[in-house]
Amino acid sequence: MLEALGCRLELSPERVAQAIDDIGIGFLFARAHHPAMKYAAPIRQELGVRTVFNVLGPLTNPAGATRQLLGVFAPELTRLIAEVLRELGTQRAMVVHGEPGLDELSTLGETVVVHLQDGQIHEERITPEQFGFRRTAPQEVTAPDTPQACAEMMRRLLAGEKGAARDLLLLNAGAALVVGGKAPTIADGIRLAEEVIDSGKALHVLERYVQFTQEAGAS
Repeated sequence: MLEALGCRLELSPERVAQAIDDIGIGFLFARAHHPAMKYAAPIRQELGVRTVFNVLGPLTNPAGATRQLLGVFAPELTRLIAEVLRELGTQRAMVVHGEPGLDELSTLGETVVVHLQDGQIHEERITPEQFGFRRTAPQEVTAPDTPQACAEMMRRLLAGEKGAARDLLLLNAGAALVVGGKAPTIADGIRLAEEVIDSGKALHVLERYVQFTQEAGAS
């Protein structure tokens, strides 16, 4: 999707760091920063099932991030991954698994959220109704079939399009803002995310990032 939006992915670590400092976002392409991953990628695609790499990827973040919102594909992994993050020195994290089988916070059902903060771990279960969202059907938030269609959908959402996909975006953005220290609760994070999207700031940041990667990739 990022490529369909116009982003160039294979930037140097220095350029990614510059993007984060100047714009506020960056993307670390696994195959560029973990060269061994390029050998595993074709095999993973051929297998077509989840493997240990689905878990290892976020745990080998080359940026050494101390705050993470991390989704896992099975509920029994939430606490285990939180414990691993604690051992890795992570200060603040949420490890989440949403119904039905999502590696993100869900508006389709209940979400298991395991919090890690200052070495302490605790678990809660949340529902979309807690935050004023209606429970949605899977077909309402199914991603389009092509990267181009996904990119178009993302631009519409950041332009303020309402609907089930926006609710899912806001719920996950709200959690990310809590982990990042920008909001005290998920509800507060959702309100902040709404303000940023509806003001046009989120789309502006995306456009700046696309332009940055094109210029950095060409230099």
